[in-house]
Amino acid sequence: MIAWLESLGPVTQALIATLFTWFVTAMGAVPVFFTRRVERRLLDSMLGAAAGVMIAASFWSLLAPAIDLSNGSWVPAAIGFLLGGVVLRGVDRILPHVHPAFADAEIEGVSTSWRRSTLLVLAVTLHNFPEGMAVGVAFGAAAAGMDGTSIGSAIALAVGIALQNFPEGTAVAMPLRREGLSQWKAFFLGQLSGVVEPIAGVLGAWLVLEAQAILPYALAFAAGAMIFVVVEELIPEAQSEGNAHLATAGTMLGFAVMMILDVALG
Repeated sequence: MIAWLESLGPVTQALIATLFTWFVTAMGAVPVFFTRRVERRLLDSMLGAAAGVMIAASFWSLLAPAIDLSNGSWVPAAIGFLLGGVVLRGVDRILPHVHPAFADAEIEGVSTSWRRSTLLVLAVTLHNFPEGMAVGVAFGAAAAGMDGTSIGSAIALAVGIALQNFPEGTAVAMPLRREGLSQWKAFFLGQLSGVVEPIAGVLGAWLVLEAQAILPYALAFAAGAMIFVVVEELIPEAQSEGNAHLATAGTMLGFAVMMILDVALG
């Protein structure tokens, strides 16, 4: 598998990897064909695991290579990391969206008359853009042959992102099904939240190839954006129904799985 990917260009690698992460998002929406409800304790555990995967990926696959590429300097990593959070906060304030656990009164972003289904999809789409970009940047960095990066670590990141995309697909599709949407429409909107990842992945890989000097900043930017999503949205949502201990256990497990993937494949 790794040998086959290495024979392809980095933009193609990023496209294939992010198409896979999108596919797993779609798989997360499949349960709407069998039930209207997923046990909340299970969903919160899965969301916690998704948070753990993203935290581990932010360090092992993004921040650590960014520091290595800067010869141990913390400056590019710190600037990129904080900029990622600032940009995501700006988008968060502007883009209308609502999270599955929140009421319509808690719609974020500019005022809009858009339907709740649209706002739910936009909420997870906001998560998925930095995730797709992180995968693309990782493949671009590996193709450039820069120290601290490898095709294996890029694959590990893609697998980790795919694993945490499954509960996100469920978290979008299930509320829509409970609100009366048809099975196919709930599934379609659930998987639609992942469609941005291939776009972001290709963009990330292309940017790195065109401007390799920005690579440490780009890696750290993706890490900052992902940590913003975790702290601002995933963890609060996982703990909103009183399952804090399960969500925390899921976070610990998700972190460990992503760490093992990165070390084993990287």
